Amino acid sequence: MSQIAFHLNGAPVRVSDEAPTRTLLDWLRESRGLTGTKEGCNEGDCGACTVMVTDANGSRALNACILFLPQLDGKAVRTVEGIAGPNGEAHPVQQAMIDHHGSQCGFCTPGFIVSMATAHLNGATDHDDQLAGNLCRCTGYAPIIRAAQAAEVAPVPAWMTTDRDIFSPQVSPGGEAAGRGGQAAPLHGFRPRNSDELAAWYLASPDATLIAGATDVGLWVTKQLRALSPVAFVAGIEDLRQIDDQGDTLRIGAAVTIADLRGALAPRFPSFGELLRRYSSEQVRNAATIGGNIANGSPIGDGPPALIALGATLHLRRGDVRREMALEDFFIAYRKQDRQPGEFVEAVTIPATAPNLRCYKLSKRFDQDISAVCGCFNLETADGVITSARIAFGGMAGTPKRAAAVEGALIGRPMTPETADAAAALMTQDFAPLSDMRASAAYRLTTAQNMLRRYVHDLAGVSVSVLEVRA
Repeated sequence: MSQIAFHLNGAPVRVSDEAPTRTLLDWLRESRGLTGTKEGCNEGDCGACTVMVTDANGSRALNACILFLPQLDGKAVRTVEGIAGPNGEAHPVQQAMIDHHGSQCGFCTPGFIVSMATAHLNGATDHDDQLAGNLCRCTGYAPIIRAAQAAEVAPVPAWMTTDRDIFSPQVSPGGEAAGRGGQAAPLHGFRPRNSDELAAWYLASPDATLIAGATDVGLWVTKQLRALSPVAFVAGIEDLRQIDDQGDTLRIGAAVTIADLRGALAPRFPSFGELLRRYSSEQVRNAATIGGNIANGSPIGDGPPALIALGATLHLRRGDVRREMALEDFFIAYRKQDRQPGEFVEAVTIPATAPNLRCYKLSKRFDQDISAVCGCFNLETADGVITSARIAFGGMAGTPKRAAAVEGALIGRPMTPETADAAAALMTQDFAPLSDMRASAAYRLTTAQNMLRRYVHDLAGVSVSVLEVRA
């Protein structure tokens, strides 16, 4: 019988007879009695369910509520019950939370502790970012941040490093525990070892659901109560997790996580990196993939506008047949993409540099929020005259979409506020946005026009950061 094998709080476990879309949160609480991991939103938003997952690529915080059991095969999981030492010793972040009065009702505290302990293990001190995915309605964040800062100087406890040393054959990928080798495991979904196995299986099962980070698909299960079958888990396919520097271009595999993408692209494209910093939370960025962000076809996904502005090429695969297209051509209509049955996103290629790329995200809250409007601009000039323009928006249409009329009005004109004002007036030819709970149509149109004006000032060296307040 196919099994899932992983380590839980330092001890090996094997799981069988569970549905492939059984969440780790439900299994921990109902099958193991580990009730420290809480269910809050059940959609990866509040962080009360945060666990630490370790594999050969390191340790990261993830949301257990939208993490399926097969995604843990060959890994190590540590819940809040495993953060303290084997003899009950408090972890430095636990002691700091006590000392700085960082907990009140305690419901959110386990998730905070796991996120803080993971950051402490990794030496991460950008606490506002690390904890943006953990919500607290009692204490407020000041004492929690003070606790995280106080724990920075404490050494990592020895018991927190043991998960990195347990990748032995009985829990590593492959063999009976993994249900791989080109054979679908009926209980635990198909877990291909490489993209060739995925291509063959998906061609034969074109109605299947591909699951990468499950940050979107997980909500189909927890919120829509959908029964998904068959499914394939693709996030562990190493040849889809690579970013290849090809000189003038970068080829980014579909299974590259948003966290890894941000790390690779922020030095090259600082504005894109800042956009990715605001992509949901640390827990979600650690799971979500750029391929999933593209393939789900959301009109408000933050990745596609930036990629389109860069002139990205999308690589698709169906069986042994591969094709490529400009990314903007992939999106046909709302939730409709140019993708054949059994075809999947394999990679996306972008230029290695784009010094004038700027990305602006407008949302009701700065962290962990869906864009009302996301605008990305990439203009090139010669002698002060605009020679090429690529402008793409999310949230302005049923798909991520270029502003063709605006682009045409900019080319051949000087890079000035007056040029931006004239071109912005043509935004109505490119978009007829809708009103919804995030913004009205008029607000979206006005803010999109203002983003173009902001871009001109940005390139001129004027500070346009939304984090700065000036009289």
